[in-house]
Amino acid sequence: MNAAADTIAGPVARTEAPVRHKSGLRRFIRRNPTLFAGGVILGLIALIALAAPLIAGDPLTMQPALRLRPPSEVNWLGTDNLGRDVFGRTVYGARVSLFVGLSVAGFSIAVGLMIGLLAGYFRRVDAVVMRLMDGLMAIPAILLAIALVALTRASVATVIIAITIPEVPRVVRLVRSVVLSVREAPYVEAAISGGTPVWKILLRHILPNTIAPLIVQATYICASAILIEAALSFLGAGTPPEIPTWGNMIAQSRLFLSRAPWTIFAPGIALAVVVLAVNLLGDGLRDRLDPRLARRM
Repeated sequence: MNAAADTIAGPVARTEAPVRHKSGLRRFIRRNPTLFAGGVILGLIALIALAAPLIAGDPLTMQPALRLRPPSEVNWLGTDNLGRDVFGRTVYGARVSLFVGLSVAGFSIAVGLMIGLLAGYFRRVDAVVMRLMDGLMAIPAILLAIALVALTRASVATVIIAITIPEVPRVVRLVRSVVLSVREAPYVEAAISGGTPVWKILLRHILPNTIAPLIVQATYICASAILIEAALSFLGAGTPPEIPTWGNMIAQSRLFLSRAPWTIFAPGIALAVVVLAVNLLGDGLRDRLDPRLARRM
């Protein structure tokens, strides 16, 4: 009797797990639509960028005889004024934009976190560091990039450095505000009175409270860095012209807008979609990680 019952209940038990998994996924999508949409769009764009050598072909070969050709089966998004494939250049441009956005977000978060922890916990350090951060915030990223390019040379590394420097003070101010609110908490005061070393207090009690706001801030920094990189490339102060980027493509094709609008629409739409996906991801993470918003949802 028991064996028969086990054989009947076995398939049912095995089929319950996928059903629960699907219902959990549907519940997650229903509660976090912006997070899911932004993650899916950004993930697809990242996969396309990684698979660029397999699907995009050569973005640098010039074929003047095929210049300004409309979209076709051979060239899905047409060709530009030098006969280069617009689809290939757009896909390879996603690599540069995503690399710059992720690099700027990572460097600014890492540097700003260390400085913000020290500035928020030590009052003497705070007085000096925050005045320096206020001065850095007054420097526009575009002007700083133009100055760095004039002193060195145009490169992706120069663009990353130029965009990171003005973003660090914003991260420092965010981390400092979190540290100032957590530093007066009873469990932190108890750890201080118990003789806990400063580095343990910063790592165990204060650092975990900064993770959620930093994750959200990183998404906004990434979107801002992508836009600034495109603006710098458009002005000729960003990446070298031989590297395909969305800003370079728009700058080189702006004179042919009336004759070949696809040469500008392709990188422009790609830029808008990437920034929209990053912002959707940031909004979804903010709603998910904020305890007050999570209780309402």
